[in-house]
Amino acid sequence: MKKIILSVLMCCVAIMASAQIERPKLVVGLVVDQMRWDYLYYYYDKYGEGGMKRLLSEGFSCENQMLNYVPTVTGVGHASIYTGAGPATNGIAANDFYLNGKRIYCCDDPNVKGVGTKSKAGNMSPCNMLSTTIGDMLRAATDFKAKVYGVAIKDRAAILPAGHAANGAFWYDKSVAGFITSSYYMDKLPDYVVKFNKQLGMKQGYDPKTHADGVTATFGIAETILKAENLGQNGTTDMLCVSISPTDAISHQTGTWLSPGKENEEVFLTLDRDMKKFFDALDQQVGKGNYLLFLTADHGGTHNPNSMREHKLPGGSWDKGAAVKKVNEALSAKFGVEGKYVKDAIGFSLYINHELIANNNLCESKVKAAVVDEIQKDSNVIAAFECEKAATAPIPQWLRERVVNGYFHGRTGEIYVMAKANYFDWNVGKDFYGSTHGAWNHADTHIPLVFMGWHIKPGKTNKPTFMVDTAPTVCSMLHIQTPDASTGNPIVEVVDQK
Repeated sequence: MKKIILSVLMCCVAIMASAQIERPKLVVGLVVDQMRWDYLYYYYDKYGEGGMKRLLSEGFSCENQMLNYVPTVTGVGHASIYTGAGPATNGIAANDFYLNGKRIYCCDDPNVKGVGTKSKAGNMSPCNMLSTTIGDMLRAATDFKAKVYGVAIKDRAAILPAGHAANGAFWYDKSVAGFITSSYYMDKLPDYVVKFNKQLGMKQGYDPKTHADGVTATFGIAETILKAENLGQNGTTDMLCVSISPTDAISHQTGTWLSPGKENEEVFLTLDRDMKKFFDALDQQVGKGNYLLFLTADHGGTHNPNSMREHKLPGGSWDKGAAVKKVNEALSAKFGVEGKYVKDAIGFSLYINHELIANNNLCESKVKAAVVDEIQKDSNVIAAFECEKAATAPIPQWLRERVVNGYFHGRTGEIYVMAKANYFDWNVGKDFYGSTHGAWNHADTHIPLVFMGWHIKPGKTNKPTFMVDTAPTVCSMLHIQTPDASTGNPIVEVVDQK
């Protein structure tokens, strides 16, 4: 009888144990700024062992991962990855956008103060982002026991991924030559950040965002947090959001692999070497197979038009400044009122001057139509249309969807300009070989997405997937609710591996 009772008790214990929700000890999001999808393979033969090659050999790659919105810029990308939502629902309309009629930076927060700095670089928070993130949902699902941190050289690349309920976010301020945060998160820098800044040994005024050593510094602060906060060893699932910013700034200056300089190659090979060290640190602290990691990008990057032309490839410039000037001159003559009818242009988004229209009793719909007519006279423009009429614009369906997904009334400009593929939105001088991004074309929208680690089997899919699918996929694997503004879906090929 005692044996029977003991057997029943053991079965009950086994059932209770098996009923527990299985999760990894740590989730790591690794976002590489301006990493085109083809960087996975263009530099493959030059990558060492244990970094990118390990990621591709052990990981599952979504080879047809796309951004399904415009504009394709840093703040929007980081917010969209972690919220599973585009600007239409997460509110981050661009790096800079309008709020209550005033142009602001996406992370501006006048209600917080810098911690570790006295400069305005610390007046930042996620207050303008209207959605929760993966980390927010993880914190809530674990009764806020999970620890969530974000790190990057760029403030927006640390703040937006970490989310609203994060334990901390740290970014670099060149005025103090170290990583800082804001009073949104804490009242003083942790001792381990203060110590790291001293050991970093950078000089005031030096900007690691524009040098390859900024990659090393980012992984350094990430590993410092990993160890100091004992991430992955707290009895629950923690999260570390790491964003690599120098890959973007360096490419802006000296171009993609098509440009003559070797700077882009240098920074991506540095990334590869530092990834290996970081993976080794994760293996040592958390244990191989105990953490779930994904690598992706906030956007891609367009080859420089000078480099394109040298190889007889199409590419060029839509001179936004000159175009807006012509529009304002034409509309001043048309309506008999001199002024700036287009008051601002952020990327390919044009903002109408509502105050001018109201003060002069003009018809807003006629003004918008006149702006569209003038812009479409430019031979470098494929189409221009009102964003609120994008659903019926005479352009391919998938392009219409990108404009709709990227439009937030009051924050986004009223008119979208679709320039030719591989065209910059400013006049490129003949001696400049840098790159840019922000447009609708594949160079800017096709990005990597590779999962590695916990419950991930090697493989790949060419099925169309989108940036907004990343958060739902991770949340599905963790058995937690998807962020509340999410419009994406779990990637079945990834989640069904469990």
